Amino acid sequence: MRPKKFNEHKPFGHRKIAAAADAARFIRSAGFCALFPIKNLPLLSLYEAIKGGKPPREFTWDRDVENLWKWKDQLGKQRRAYYGKYFRGRGTFISLEFLPHFLAMRQSALTPDAYQEFHAAGRISNDACVIWEALAEHRPMATLELRHACKFDSKRGNVRFKRAMLELQCLLVVVHFGTEQETGAWASGRFELTSRAFPEAARAAGEISPESARAAIASKYREWHPGAEPAGIARLFGWSKSETLAACAA
Repeated sequence: MRPKKFNEHKPFGHRKIAAAADAARFIRSAGFCALFPIKNLPLLSLYEAIKGGKPPREFTWDRDVENLWKWKDQLGKQRRAYYGKYFRGRGTFISLEFLPHFLAMRQSALTPDAYQEFHAAGRISNDACVIWEALAEHRPMATLELRHACKFDSKRGNVRFKRAMLELQCLLVVVHFGTEQETGAWASGRFELTSRAFPEAARAAGEISPESARAAIASKYREWHPGAEPAGIARLFGWSKSETLAACAA
């Protein structure tokens, strides 16, 4: 049965999102959404689906936000949705059904060992290549462990690490894959290569053209934003005018 649609007055139809399974169903229905609302970005967010509206002017850390923070770690690790910093480098969920379309649209890596190919083509920086190679060799790694393996231990190295990790997540090469308690402070994020965490999605992406992927994504977006203009869709997804018009027409 298809999940009920979200609307701003009755989040997730008439159901309350009270568990990770509810959150997974919402993400599946939405296709893709943000973790929290992103300023000036017309995109659904899981926070708004839970709360039924945008955050108050003074944000508060309450039980709903605590659950939301926990679910973002669970859903990726349990392979129930992609979670990473994608739209504007902010927390983003992509459903398993739409992950192949995003991978095809971004022409992202479909195998773990493609880092040299991407680097040679100028698609990733030297730092991003180092991180990708480390994950390809060692499998999932927590933040501090990964920084150490890549020799990004210094304060300046941490800045380079964060920039390169954002680069890889915006290409959908890396997925947030749970957490690990590395210190006495907050748990560290754990990361894996998307092609290894979601091999079925990677295989499916190989059968989808970028044009078909854009058409499917645009169609899904317009289900939730029927009044969206091509110019706004182009800005949101980073498409050219011709790509956007072709996607909307399809």
